[in-house]
Amino acid sequence: MRGFLIVVLAVVPGGLSLAEDHPWLGERRAAGTVEMRIPPPSGFERPAAAPGSFAAWLRGLPLKPGRPPVRLHDGRLKRRQGVHHAVLDIDAGDKDLQQCADAVIRLRAEYLFSRKQLRDISFDFTSGDRVPYVRWLEGERPVVSGNKVTWMRSGARDDSYAGFRRYLEAVFNYAGTLSLSRQLQPVPGPGELEPGDVFIQGGSPGHAVIVLDAAVEAETGRKVFLLAQSYMPAQDIHVLKNPSDKRLSPWYPADFGKTLKTPEWTFADKDLRRF
Repeated sequence: MRGFLIVVLAVVPGGLSLAEDHPWLGERRAAGTVEMRIPPPSGFERPAAAPGSFAAWLRGLPLKPGRPPVRLHDGRLKRRQGVHHAVLDIDAGDKDLQQCADAVIRLRAEYLFSRKQLRDISFDFTSGDRVPYVRWLEGERPVVSGNKVTWMRSGARDDSYAGFRRYLEAVFNYAGTLSLSRQLQPVPGPGELEPGDVFIQGGSPGHAVIVLDAAVEAETGRKVFLLAQSYMPAQDIHVLKNPSDKRLSPWYPADFGKTLKTPEWTFADKDLRRF
């Protein structure tokens, strides 16, 4: 399987308008955000997130209204509809590409694009070759032949959002859990977990889920977190339920032990990684 910017969230008639941070929305208005719509458990608070940080941007991600079904890239319904708490208001593309690791790559890349940190948008193909976005926007294109990647110039500079999305499709085609797991850095343990971290098992099959948010209980220091995923086939990115604790769900405890059970995959504590 390729499978917190404290932004000022101004409520306006019809929803939220965050075009600069979330250009995929176009002129549509979001119905709410992760931070607005998913409160922490009683007694827990979200730690302050630095303005402009990945953690703040993730908290500001728009959600679709209510709890809609998860749909595949072609509009069909995901077979299992009982695994999600909410659905992110971000497209899955129209091809079977944006699966699990790809969804993590999409969110990280969209954040960096929104911050104009274009030189930091760079991902590995499964071959191990690094594919920087800055080469793509200057008109170069990676050419894959077997396990070898070469570059050729195919056009003029294109720093449009549409061009950025075409770059991501190329990455989705040739990257996956194996390449992403090699690119990320190990986190010592779930107790040090932060929003933007990734639980990932590289392989075929493999899987990856991203930590969307975290909250801390002031009295005890206990930490909880939210997870989001795409899956196979490519589908809406959705916030996962916690199948092990319905009262805490959709939040997960950071002190989960050696194994983390999500609705469609089980991870080990050592599977936690960071960009």
